[in-house]
Amino acid sequence: MTAGDASPATADVLRDETPPRFGSVPEVVERLGSVGYLADEQIATVVFLADRLAKPVLVEGPAGTGKTELAKSVASLLGARLIRLQCYEGLDEAKALYEWNYRKQLLRIQVERGSGDDGGSSSAGWKELEEDIFSEEFLLERPLLQAIRATEPVVLLVDEVDRVELETEALLLEVLSDYQVSIPELGTVKARQLPFVLLTSNDTRELSEALKRRCLYLHLDYPSVEREREIVLAKVPGIDVHLAEEVVRVVRSLRQMELEKHPSVSETLDWARTLVLLGVEHVDTSTTVATLNLLLKYQADIDQATRELTGRPR
Repeated sequence: MTAGDASPATADVLRDETPPRFGSVPEVVERLGSVGYLADEQIATVVFLADRLAKPVLVEGPAGTGKTELAKSVASLLGARLIRLQCYEGLDEAKALYEWNYRKQLLRIQVERGSGDDGGSSSAGWKELEEDIFSEEFLLERPLLQAIRATEPVVLLVDEVDRVELETEALLLEVLSDYQVSIPELGTVKARQLPFVLLTSNDTRELSEALKRRCLYLHLDYPSVEREREIVLAKVPGIDVHLAEEVVRVVRSLRQMELEKHPSVSETLDWARTLVLLGVEHVDTSTTVATLNLLLKYQADIDQATRELTGRPR
């Protein structure tokens, strides 16, 4: 129920009319850093090009590597409204795009029938009522339509797009290609400004080639030891440089184990904050084993990591 017969000229016009948000790649690095996101050159380059080329960004990688945080940080530095479409299995057009407030429509019909002389049965009366109940007053905007109709700067985050079915993926593709939506009862709604769009994927399934062609691609893996240390130092107040170094090296060793779920960057930060609160100055094996539940969320992983860290037999 998207663009229909409308021309893709809407997207072209918006691209031509949208002024650049960034002057250079180093500027992107600096401005992301100012809102607490430590971006490397690859990340900054993709954000810069997404702005200049007016293309969505598909960000893939393991859970907890900063994909969602990137969208939040871009919204923060641009002073833009963040609109988030959280994807899940079974997500349909009504929850992604728009739907009608059926309960409110039904109440309106009942009121009109109760107050009308002929019970609202005439064709003229029904036509008038139909025009009324399919008006703006009864429209429920969902994230995609909200982003298209917004007049203020918007960052649209389509989170975990790999969790939706191919039909919903096709809907996303069509909307993001034309930046306009056809609502049969109201007509074609065209975007008033070009949102900055990021789609994230945990790579649980292969996305369509059509969607990938539409987007710039960025893969976010777990950060290097050096970059994760910088993140810890920036995000954990009061942590010692030596302790931060030990934290990220222990986490790196855990990520090299065959675990069901490796610790994410956010879990690294939680562990580092915990160690500071406990007054730990040096990470030893006993401290690590005692606090593994902050890094690992499956008991089998905790047991395996404990065995490998302590050298105990299976």
